[in-house]
Amino acid sequence: MSSQTEHEQPVQTPEIHPLVQQRIENRESLRSETGLEPYGQAERHLTSLAEAAAMYDQAADEDHKAHGKEDGHTDRRPRVTVAGRIMLSRDNGKLIWLNLRDDTGDLQVAVSKRDCDEAGFKAAKLLDNADIVVVEGPITRTRTGEVTVWASSLRLASKSLTPPPEKWAGLQDIELRYRKRYVDLWANPEALRVFQLRSKIVSGIRRLMDEQGFLEVETPMLQAQAGGAAARPFITHMNALDIDLSMRIAPELYLKRLLVGGMRKVYEINRNFRNEGLDKQHNPEFTAIEAYEAFGNYETVMELSEAIIRRAAAIVSGSDENLKLPFGGLEIDYAKPFERVTYAALFERALGFAMDDTIRARAEAEKRGIRTRSDDGEPMDDVWVVNELFEAVAEKSIDPSVPTWVMDYPSALSPLTRPKADDPSIAERADLFIAGMEVGPHYTELNDPDIQLERFREQLAGIDDDESTFRTLDEDFVEALRVGMPPAGGMGLGIDRLVMLLTNSQTIRDVILFPLLREI
Repeated sequence: MSSQTEHEQPVQTPEIHPLVQQRIENRESLRSETGLEPYGQAERHLTSLAEAAAMYDQAADEDHKAHGKEDGHTDRRPRVTVAGRIMLSRDNGKLIWLNLRDDTGDLQVAVSKRDCDEAGFKAAKLLDNADIVVVEGPITRTRTGEVTVWASSLRLASKSLTPPPEKWAGLQDIELRYRKRYVDLWANPEALRVFQLRSKIVSGIRRLMDEQGFLEVETPMLQAQAGGAAARPFITHMNALDIDLSMRIAPELYLKRLLVGGMRKVYEINRNFRNEGLDKQHNPEFTAIEAYEAFGNYETVMELSEAIIRRAAAIVSGSDENLKLPFGGLEIDYAKPFERVTYAALFERALGFAMDDTIRARAEAEKRGIRTRSDDGEPMDDVWVVNELFEAVAEKSIDPSVPTWVMDYPSALSPLTRPKADDPSIAERADLFIAGMEVGPHYTELNDPDIQLERFREQLAGIDDDESTFRTLDEDFVEALRVGMPPAGGMGLGIDRLVMLLTNSQTIRDVILFPLLREI
């Protein structure tokens, strides 16, 4: 009796692509013909390809070419050990040319039968594009003027079994680039450059914050209450305590607790999580810097952010003087003091009437097809109608090539912000806009516990029923304010959007190494 039933199907062996099969055969040939291990070992004292190219010594090279291997002649050419991925190879029989790439650039290698050790030359005959090799040898220059490492030995560091992108034009399919970032980074040097700059920008920001006397801290990612911003959180469950937790949407309330505890200047650079949409400017997890300064206000943190952005622009431009950088068709000058305009002035300039003319604002919104009612059909409060009109019209009137602060928002829009002493209907809040993007909010922080409690209750009253299970009053934060928080300025800057602007990247997915993508 057969062990396979009528309905069972035999296991299908995946078909191996001929190009992959050829690479597998080359790997086995490497082992059998050269005795070299195709997955290499640790290497010490490697020189980057850019450093190796810079080490070329013309006088030593000309001396070697003139005297060669004469008795008593010393080869004074610099010798290096380099490693890189093969981008192009040309086999001319007794001489094999390889173009290598690492994270600093490209460099040519020559592998000759006469000068390279026997195992290395045999290995070079069996190499494929995208293999990673280690090469030792002197630095010379060819007759065409190209700086080249003339290999005396070659060994394989890693055999690539996957054929590279066609014709080395780089990955052209945008979705594929994001899904296979591990290929995108070495196939597209500009992609690697963006992420190198991102890391340098973040390091530069940290150095500046240190110089300004700020202390970097870490606050919880998992929170019992989602606070610090109005956004839908991701919810998870902790089995050990049998409780629901949310991924944080902002670190604000914990950072302020540290001000209460006596830390005078604190900041955090870390991830926030918001269970909302995906588009060119939004990713569900994103990186931001948030900072709080005791005895500061929104103007002191505005100055801090301008310093941060100028420091970052200087890192990208390579100059402290020329801070003009392109973004799309714009040229943005980060060296000039940023423009400042009040919410009310911008509204009136864009719409032709004052924001406190709420009857006209409601009529204008309805004429433009801007919503004036909530999802349940009830009329929205006047301040929210005005803000819908502001976001749809006034924000878009800001010159995208000029970094601009919009200041003094209505207090009802900013429940965590301190009202102006002479006009409590206005909050000491400023948002920074560059190239049509909101880069980050800045506040004079509310530290009156009674007003804060009232604002929290107003905010929670407007939350949909399906959100109420994970958006509750943070009574402990109110208690912290009762202990006493000093007057303070607070700021947030989106790192991803800042890197987009400074590196001329048109989508947030170009500056996040592994952006969230739809399943395929």
